[in-house]
Amino acid sequence: MTLIFDDDKQNKNYSDLRKQEEEDLVDTLAEARYGVPPIHLSVVPIENDALRTIVEKEARSLEVAPFKLLGKDIHVAVRSPQPDKLENLKKYFADREYSPHFYMASLASLEKAWERYKEISFAAESKAGSIAISGEALKKLMVNIKNIEDIKKIVLDIEKDNVHTTSQILEVAIAGAVAINASDIHFEPEENTVRLRFRLDGILHEVMEIPPAAHKFINSRIKLISGLKITANSIAQDGRFSIYLDQDEISLRVSLIPGAYGESIVMRILNPKSIRVKLEDMGIEPKLYDIFMREIKKPNGMILLTGPTGSGKTTTLYSFLQKIYSTEIKIITIEDPIEYHLPGITQTQTDSEKGYTFLEGLRSALRQDPDVIMVGEIRDSETAKIAVESALTGHLVFSTLHTNNAAGVIPRLIDLEVNPKILVSALSLSIAQRLVRRLCVNCKKERAPKTEELSIINKMVEQTKLHNKNFIDYGVDMINPFKLYDPVGCPECNNTGYHGQIGIFEAIYNDAKIEDIITRNPSEREIKEASKDQVSLSIQEDGMVKILKGITSYDEVASVVDFYEE
Repeated sequence: MTLIFDDDKQNKNYSDLRKQEEEDLVDTLAEARYGVPPIHLSVVPIENDALRTIVEKEARSLEVAPFKLLGKDIHVAVRSPQPDKLENLKKYFADREYSPHFYMASLASLEKAWERYKEISFAAESKAGSIAISGEALKKLMVNIKNIEDIKKIVLDIEKDNVHTTSQILEVAIAGAVAINASDIHFEPEENTVRLRFRLDGILHEVMEIPPAAHKFINSRIKLISGLKITANSIAQDGRFSIYLDQDEISLRVSLIPGAYGESIVMRILNPKSIRVKLEDMGIEPKLYDIFMREIKKPNGMILLTGPTGSGKTTTLYSFLQKIYSTEIKIITIEDPIEYHLPGITQTQTDSEKGYTFLEGLRSALRQDPDVIMVGEIRDSETAKIAVESALTGHLVFSTLHTNNAAGVIPRLIDLEVNPKILVSALSLSIAQRLVRRLCVNCKKERAPKTEELSIINKMVEQTKLHNKNFIDYGVDMINPFKLYDPVGCPECNNTGYHGQIGIFEAIYNDAKIEDIITRNPSEREIKEASKDQVSLSIQEDGMVKILKGITSYDEVASVVDFYEE
């Protein structure tokens, strides 16, 4: 047998090991010896505006890298943060009217930041203007944007002036999306034009068309600020960049895929304001809210959320974490990706290339002595088993699972080879969730139910009474004839008839009936039947309550739940 030595591979492994050792040393020395926090610039957005505060030659000579600029506050990574060096750097930035905050970084980390100087050099030669997108510029634009029509008007005015058109169209698109609370921006090239669309309250809305020539430059600029390969246009690429508005960091996740007429660009806007939704404001009916509060305050157990992509599961999980957070407990999350940063909580992100999966993340988290663990998703048998065992050994576990409804959680976990006997003690609560749009209060129109709609309403009212529930307890007017409301459209709601979203929920908790059938490998139908006498409404009933209270429309709820499902 012939042994083959791969010197290149050995050298790379050795280099990777040396880099990891240096990162570990930084983590150890930063606080203990120098009294500054460590920073890993490979996972932190580096702002070009921050880098511009010091020229590349000086940055390399001093072994520093400014990476974040917020007003006059500048965050600076330093290789060797000795007191005399920090004093000199403090004076350096103070002379330029900046207030510096220092961090310790490895040389490899600093090299990552210094590489960005190439982009700044390119930007200086570019006719399109600065690469970085200024938060101040966006704030000025947002003042004049109340709806989609305002965005169109501003872009048309820019095209007339023909000054830095490309640069400003992108800024208006981002400012407009943030101003009207859109979740995504889509640039979609077609044969003779490029379509700009926003996802608003879960639905795509066309904003306007822009010239293909402008799209070409917008594409290049987005690639630059997202750290993507500019010349690569035949492969899919993913990137990210951040914008600072006042004290909020708004992250934009960028996805590009090649198409027949150019690259399609989608930017997901991760605005921390959208995640600061109180549990009380999510549309949870009072009786169900009491169940949620009872279960999330327990010291151990498992709470699982189900629902399709975009149904608000992440927002609900974050709301749970924020509700129970205190300085006395340790909370660790394993996410894919980290969408919003929560203060006081240890958040980690999966990385399949480095072997940090949900399974490995969960195993590692358990070695960190946590009280609460949030696993982004249970996808396989091993993760399911360890999550269930964690719930039995004194941990509170939150996660999500792919099933259609709350009753499907138990059969799905049994399919993933979880022992039904231990599931009885581990599983506290199964929650199904959907998002529906709220009717615009300024323009919604009242009407009487159609014959088919009234039949379904009456059938549901009777069914709830059979199980000791009554719509009157949920604020529904049961004395006068039922009224429904339809969307109309006005400037306040971008002529959609809807403004904002609200959740509809159902939950099944472990009572005597559920515990009795879990060990018998029950079907969804059996679990539904066993849970019918629980105090919470089904997802269809919860949706109907919101229809009859005029919060949303019949068609909106019917688009996400099946009223005919038994």
